[in-house]
Amino acid sequence: MQLLSEQELERRKDREELMKLGINPYPAVSFPVNVTAEDIHRNYENRKNDYKGISIAGRLMSRRIMGSASFGEIQDATGRLQIYVRRDDLCPGEDKTFYNTVFKKLLGIGDYIGLKGYIFTTQTGEISLHVTELTILSKSLKPLPVVKRDEDGNVHDGFTDPELRYRQRYVDLTVNPEVKEAFITRARMISTMRRYFDDRGWLEVETPILQAVHGGAAARPFNTYHNTLDMPLYLRIANELYLKRLIVGGFDGVYEFGKMFRNEGMDRTHNPEFTSMEIYVAYKDYNWMMEMVEDLLEKVTEAVHGTAVVKAGDHEINFSGPYRRLTMYDSIKEYTGIDVSKMDENGLREVCSQLGIEVDDSMGRGKLIDEIFGEKVEANLIQPTFITDYPIEMTPLAKKHRTEEGLVERFELFVNGKEIANAYTELNDPVDQRERFEDQLKLAERGDHEAMAMDEDFLRALEYGMPPTAGLGIGIDRLCMLLTNKSTIQEVLFFPQMRPEKKIKMATDEDFVALGINPGLIPAIRDLKIQTIDQLKEQNANKLFNDVCGRRKKMKLDVPNPTKEEVERWLA
Repeated sequence: MQLLSEQELERRKDREELMKLGINPYPAVSFPVNVTAEDIHRNYENRKNDYKGISIAGRLMSRRIMGSASFGEIQDATGRLQIYVRRDDLCPGEDKTFYNTVFKKLLGIGDYIGLKGYIFTTQTGEISLHVTELTILSKSLKPLPVVKRDEDGNVHDGFTDPELRYRQRYVDLTVNPEVKEAFITRARMISTMRRYFDDRGWLEVETPILQAVHGGAAARPFNTYHNTLDMPLYLRIANELYLKRLIVGGFDGVYEFGKMFRNEGMDRTHNPEFTSMEIYVAYKDYNWMMEMVEDLLEKVTEAVHGTAVVKAGDHEINFSGPYRRLTMYDSIKEYTGIDVSKMDENGLREVCSQLGIEVDDSMGRGKLIDEIFGEKVEANLIQPTFITDYPIEMTPLAKKHRTEEGLVERFELFVNGKEIANAYTELNDPVDQRERFEDQLKLAERGDHEAMAMDEDFLRALEYGMPPTAGLGIGIDRLCMLLTNKSTIQEVLFFPQMRPEKKIKMATDEDFVALGINPGLIPAIRDLKIQTIDQLKEQNANKLFNDVCGRRKKMKLDVPNPTKEEVERWLA
C-alpha cells in the first residue's frame, strides 16, 4: 500500500477533477516550443518585435492569484520567466471555468504547462510573458520542496540533505537548478577531450563491459553469470587489455570513454561505477605521454573556464605545464625522510609499523610501498605533479625502466591530493608479461583479492607483436570534481550508488491494538491519514484526541470515545 501525504491525496483528486472537465492531464500531442527563458532575458530588449508570438513550456514554480489576474513563474531548462495571466484572456467567452477552477484551483506548483502569448515589461521593469493560451502538459502528483530565495539570491529552507539530493536527483535538479552547472561542465570537458583526440587522428572505440577475465587493473570485480553460455563473467574493472589488442591489430591510436565497475568501498572519491577515459598511442612512451597530458589538461581547463587556473577548495590549481616530476621513491623520502628504494618486504613492514600504517599478510612489496605513499605523500601533492618510476611489483602491465633496475616506466598525475591519471610505457614483451601475470597469481594465492588474473588471449595477442605504445587512463569523475570545485564524487554523478532506501512499514490493525487502541477506533485513525506507528507517535496528544473523537462521530462508529489519558498512553 502506497503511503500518501495529504497534499498527494489532494493532487490526485485534482487530477480526477481535470479529467471530469474533459482535460487530459497527460496529453499525447506535442507542444510547439519556439523560445527559451534564457533567450527572452538575453535578447528581448534589443529585439522586442521578435517576441510577440511566442510559445514556451516548463514547470509552474510559483503563483500569486489576485482575483481576475495572476502572476507566476515558469521554469524551463534554461531558467525562470515571470508570467501574467488574465481571466478574460484565457476565457474570452461566458464560461470562466478554465481560469476560476482549472488555473486557480486544479493547477499546482510543479505542473508542466505550455504557454502562448507575448513578452512585455511590467511597471517594475520585470520582463514577463502575457499569457493568451495555457495547456496542461503534465500534472505533478508529488509536491516539490519549497525553496525560498531572498532578494539577494540567498536560499532558505533549501532542499539540501545530501542523501535526499542524490537519491532524488530529479527533484534536486528542479529546485536547485544551479546543480546543473557541474554536469554541463562535465559534458563540455568530455567533448573538449574528444575533439583533442579526434583532431590528432585517434579513433574512439568501444570494448566489452562483460569480460571473461578481469584484468587491466588491481581491483575486485563484480561477478555475474551468462545463462546461455553457461559461464561466469565479470563487469570490467578496466578496458586496457582490449584497447591494446586493437593496437596489436594495427590502429595507431585508440581511446574510449567508458564505465568501469569495482566491487570495493564507497567514499567521497570512490563510487563502484565510475567513468574512465583510456587512450593508447603506438610508437610513444611515458615521457611523450606526460607532455601530451600537460597540453590536454591545459586546453580542457581553458575550454571550461577560460583560464588554466581553477579553484579547488582552499587552493588555486594551475594546469599550465610543465608539471613537477618526482619519482615514487623520492616522493616517499621527501615526505617521510625514509629511503625505501632498497628495502625488502620485511623492511617495509617495519617502516609501516613505525609510521602507524595498518597492513596485512596478503600485501607484497609493491602493495606495502603503495600504502606508505597513499598515507604519507598523496595529500601533499596539491599542484599537478607527476609521480614516476614505480616499483615493478606495483605495475604488472608496464614496461621495465630503461635504466633503473626494479622499476617500471609509469607515472600517475596527482592534483589536489588525489590521483586523476595513470600512464605507462606499455609492456609489449609477451614472455615478461606472462611472468608478471604469474607473480599476480601468487599474490592471489596469498589472499590479495585485487591481484590480476591470467589472460591467455591477451598474451596470445602480444605474441603476434605490439609496437612500442604509451597508454593513459584519466578518471573523468575526479577530473570533473576538480574543474567544478566539488568535494565529493556524488556531486558530479547524476545518480551515485546509494544504500537501499528504508521501507516504510505500514501499521496493521494488530500493531494499533498492541498500543492499547480500541479496534473500533482504528478506522478513525486511518481516516486521519495515520498509516504507520511512527506517524502516530509524532502526533500531539490533545489534537489527536480531538481529531479521533471528531472522526468517530462523523463516521458514526459504534464505539465510545477514548479518554485523553488513553490517547497519551498510545503515544508513550
